[in-house]
Parts: sequence; C-alpha cells; structure tokens
Amino acid sequence: MDDLHRQSTTGRGRRALRWLLAFLILALAATVVVLQSVQQERARAKNDLAQAADYRISQLEIGFGRGYSGDGWQLYFSEPSSTAERADYRGGIDSLLAVAIDNTRVSLDIAVFDLDNPTIADAIAAAHRRGVAVRIVTDDEHGLHNEESDLLRRLREAGVSIIDDGRSALMHNKFMILDGRTVWTGSMNYTINGAYRHNNNVIVLDDARAVAAYQAEFEEMYLRREFGRRSTDAGLQSFVLGTGEVSVIFGAEGDEISALLKEIASARHSIHFMAFVFSLDELALAMLRQMEEHDVPVRGIFERRSSLANWSAMPELYCAGAGVRQDGNTYYLHHKVIIIDEQTVITGSFNFSNSAVKSNDENLLIIRHREIAALYLDEWQRQWDSASRVLGGMVDCG
Repeated sequence: MDDLHRQSTTGRGRRALRWLLAFLILALAATVVVLQSVQQERARAKNDLAQAADYRISQLEIGFGRGYSGDGWQLYFSEPSSTAERADYRGGIDSLLAVAIDNTRVSLDIAVFDLDNPTIADAIAAAHRRGVAVRIVTDDEHGLHNEESDLLRRLREAGVSIIDDGRSALMHNKFMILDGRTVWTGSMNYTINGAYRHNNNVIVLDDARAVAAYQAEFEEMYLRREFGRRSTDAGLQSFVLGTGEVSVIFGAEGDEISALLKEIASARHSIHFMAFVFSLDELALAMLRQMEEHDVPVRGIFERRSSLANWSAMPELYCAGAGVRQDGNTYYLHHKVIIIDEQTVITGSFNFSNSAVKSNDENLLIIRHREIAALYLDEWQRQWDSASRVLGGMVDCG
C-alpha cells in the first residue's frame, strides 16, 4: 500500500510538473510574442516619426529665405531684410525660379501681374533663345505698359509672345507652368521687392492635375482672351497631394467667396490669417460667427499701411475681440493666407477684397495638409512676433 501510495503521489507530482512546465512554456511564448509585438510597434513608431520628421523638416537650400519640400510639392517663404542693400539681393526665391526656368526644355507659360526682376527676366529670355516656347499673359497697366519697368517690353521685342488683359481690372495672377509638368504659384510678384522686401509665399506643385487646372486657366486668357467674369468657370478642382488634398479655384469667374466662407465655417479650433488687404465684410462676419458660436479664437496680422482704412476689416475684428496686429515689415506684408484648425491653408494671389471677388483675374488654393499647414503656421508665428499690438485709442469701438 505504501508503494502504491508513493507511486500515486509521484504520478500526481509528475503530472503537476508537466502542467507547470507547459504553463511556463506557454507563458514564455506569449511573452516573446508580446515583446516582438512591442518591438515591432516601437520600430513602426520610430519609422513613422522619422518619416514624419523628414517630411516636415526637409529643407531646401536658399540664401535669402526659407524652403521646404515634400511629396509632390515645394514651399518657399521670402525673408525680407530692411538692412540689406539692393545690390545684395540675390539667392532668393527668384534665383530658384530662374534655375527652374533654366531647366525647361519645351514650354514656359507665365501669368504675371508685373515683372521688374532681372534674374527672372534673364532666365525667360535665355529660355526663349534656346528654343523653349515661351508665352506670357500680363496686366496692362502694371505689366506690359508699366512705366517703371521695361523688362516685359524688352522680352516682347526679343520675340517672346506676350499679351495683356487690356482692361481696368487686374490680371493679378502670379503663376508659371514649366514644361507642362510643374506649377509655381503663390503671392509673390516677379519683382525685386516681391522676392526680397515683401513677405511672400510660393508653392510649387509637381502634379499633373494641378498643371492641367492652371494650364486651362492660362489658355482661357492667352488663346481666348477671357478675363475676370467673362472667363469660363471650371469650378472648384480638387486632387490628392502627398498626404493631403489641394483644391484650386479661379476668379472672378469662380465663386471664390463661397469656397472661402465654407472653409471658415468648418473651423472649430483656430483661425490665423496674414493679409495684405482684408476688406471683405462677408469674410470678417464669417470669422466673427465662428468666434461667437463655436468659441474659435481668431488671430490675424494686417499689412500696416491699410489696416486702419475705413474699408479695412481690422477695426471690426478688433472691436469684437479678435486678436489682431499690424505687421512689422518696413515694406509690405504681402501674404494672402488663412490657416484653419492648424490643418488647412488658404493661399494664392487672391487678396481678401471686393475687387478680387468681382473683377480681377485670381487663383486661390485650399490646401488640406497638416505638414504644409504647420509650415505656414510657423511663418505666421514669425510675423506675429514681429508685429505691433493695436493700442487703445487707435480704433474707435464706440
């Protein structure tokens, strides 16, 4: 009986040991799986962070300004200096644009409000001489018949095909299509001041759909002589750009104000803007509505010289409690930028004015792209930090 008891006890001990070993093996296997999973997650997270960091901070060499690149786009900001001499104005956005022009081989279509920058003009002339098909659409008063610059007239005399809009309203675009593959657009006029004295932004789109949209607009002006409200309205055109989306609308044939107001109405966290001209009552009211109904903070920078004009939106916004400042550039803050919820950017040639809405030829971009929005917000912060507060007594809120 003692032997049977010992055998039984030993059997139970062995079974318990086997169960314990099995449990330990399963636990160890589970631990290995968990550790592998954690390591994989960490690796993915590190990779995502590295990619995101590279994506956000990929910088381009530029001597006089700031440049960034991403998937299908490049972005440039001018960096004005009131201390630099005119002779030292080189290595800016105009130089990079000239390099891009130098690399064209087939075609160069340009919609330019005015042109007094010899770096850009020389590159255009060189492209024409080497057989690139160059076509230019410009404003009459500020472009081809500008009494302060003869560069466009000299290009026409050299054989470059140039037409102007021939009307009192403005052909206010500033875009260039290179070899039917890339679009340069934004707020920068092709002038020395535009590249070196004014605060401007230029975005480059390497996207076939963006090119197609801008090419169609160019052909309307160049071939059919359609300007302003007489132009064919293609509506809001949207396309994927890297990790985001871009929409473009052309005015005054398009309903740019409705597109603007729709974006403002979507704001739930913040509205930031930088404005050379801001006189649109509808836009100011839309911002105030977001403040009142959704507690969305509104902060904006106005170009100093026109900020207190009787048509400016600054007094209305200031008196309603929005954060507003006057820019600190000795020359001009020339941006036409709104940043919504730190993820959507509105930019282009479109000043926030009645003329832009009703008569000018303009282009407006709506960019839903967090990385690009972050770069524009950085630019906004730089301008905000150098801007001046609106002091008591400057605005009558009575």
